[in-house]
This record gives sequence, C-alpha cells and structure tokens, in this order.
Amino acid sequence: MRMNRSTGYALLAVGYLAQHKDEKIVLSQSISKEYKIPLEYLLKIMQQMVRANILRSKRGPRGGFSLARPTTKITMLDVIEAVDGPMDNPLDLAEQAPKNKFADKVERAYGQVIAQSRNAFKRIKLSNLV
Repeated sequence: MRMNRSTGYALLAVGYLAQHKDEKIVLSQSISKEYKIPLEYLLKIMQQMVRANILRSKRGPRGGFSLARPTTKITMLDVIEAVDGPMDNPLDLAEQAPKNKFADKVERAYGQVIAQSRNAFKRIKLSNLV
C-alpha cells in the first residue's frame, strides 16, 4: 500500500493542528510554511477534511482552521479516507478471470489485507500520535 502525497500532507496538517490546539484557530499559512507545502494545494486538502468533519474552518481576517472533534475521536483512517476516499477498492479479478480459482484466492487475500489495514488505521487515534 502506498500513501499519496496529499494524504501525507493531510496527516501533517492534522498533527500540526492537534499540537497547536491551544491556539483555537490556526492559519493555513503557518502549516504551509512549517512543512513547505504549497498553500493552494494545502487549502484543497484541508477543505476535504472540513467536508469530512475532521476540521472546522473560519473565514475572515481572524479565520483559519481548527479540529472539529477531539483528538481521541479522530483516527488515521478518518484522515486517509477524507483525502483518498474509502479504503475498500476491490481488485475485481472475477470480471477478467471468471471462475478462476487463483483469481478468487487472490481477491480474498487482497480483501483480507485491506480489511486488516483499515482496522489498524482505525485503531490509531490522533491523540496517540501527539
């Protein structure tokens, strides 16, 4: 499994917000500068997390971002799926190799690995990482 750059940036941003939660509202420019993430790219990622109810955004001169939930209620899976979409993509080998025992076994093994990965990411709370 390979995590894309957007997901990595999302995890960094959420971690930054968790580490600075006393500030109430954090400017996206602060995160962008800290981790050298292009600001426009970061803003798109952060808006995805707002839609997933991981972050809150506040507009205006005193605007910025904050966590929408306590760090104990945000998992790595939440962040990953907010940016990448559901982590459940099947291989769909049955379409290409119908009634093939090998393809069936590969599909089942892959499904088990994905389920185990989802469960592992779901167990990791943001509060355990900061």
